[in-house]
Amino acid sequence: MSRTPDPALGGLAQGWCALSALHSRIEAHIERALQAHHELSVREFSVLDVLSRQHDGEGGHLRMNEVADAVVLSQSATTRLVNRLEDRGLLTRYLCLTDRRGIYTDVTDSGRALLAEARPTNDTALREALQEASSRAELAPLVAAVESLAPARK
Repeated sequence: MSRTPDPALGGLAQGWCALSALHSRIEAHIERALQAHHELSVREFSVLDVLSRQHDGEGGHLRMNEVADAVVLSQSATTRLVNRLEDRGLLTRYLCLTDRRGIYTDVTDSGRALLAEARPTNDTALREALQEASSRAELAPLVAAVESLAPARK
């Protein structure tokens, strides 16, 4: 018994493929730039960025499961990533005083310094990747959508 494909689902699948392609292109471009200039992966940059933003706000640290959620990684992948960053002196972990099972993660001064050096590289690579992708007809609408989410510059 043959089914007629649902055109709406075909359109969704096509949109998902375009979104996935845009993400992959951007991530690969940023990865190359961060590796070349700062010996950081995109995921490492993301962890440092998430933790530094938390440090600037209330609290100053995150539990490991919160880090995993923020960078969209499994608990085990996050642990390996945090281990590598801690071995490089960029992060520190410590036990929560009120809940001995809780482990907090925070950025060290060295991690904040590397992040400050790497942020312009990340931002430039992101702009370059979006610019390149906007020239492709299938990706241009997605680039426009991403750009529309950025706050207006003053």
